Amino acid sequence: MNQLNNLFEKKSAFGELFIRFTIGFHLIYGTQDNVFSWDRMLEFSEFLTNFGFPLPLVSAVISVYAQFISGIMYILGFQVRIAAIIMIVNFIVALIMVHIGDSYPGMFPAIMMLAGSCYLLFNGSRVVSIDNVFRNKKS
Repeated sequence: MNQLNNLFEKKSAFGELFIRFTIGFHLIYGTQDNVFSWDRMLEFSEFLTNFGFPLPLVSAVISVYAQFISGIMYILGFQVRIAAIIMIVNFIVALIMVHIGDSYPGMFPAIMMLAGSCYLLFNGSRVVSIDNVFRNKKS
């Protein structure tokens, strides 16, 4: 068991890939319909209108593109901490404005996006990432 623990300890940085890829994919998957269809973006804008968002169309476009681009950044491991800050703000707003009266299962996806983004803010991207390639070139 000690050998197994040592192996996982040595390779612990790879654990971030599960977070980056899962959250990144979810962000892209959840917004791609709005990115590629203006009608879907208008539907999302109407959804935000129902929750009292100011400038709902502008809010929809900002939120959708922030999530879509951040998802790509997470997967690529590019400026992950910047993407994480943006997603933390996005999902705090989502939890307060949309999910505050929601059931726990209804809040869960937003909570997981927030928690994963907090993890990535503190840990960044250490392996299999564009950031790591640039870090190694500077050394």
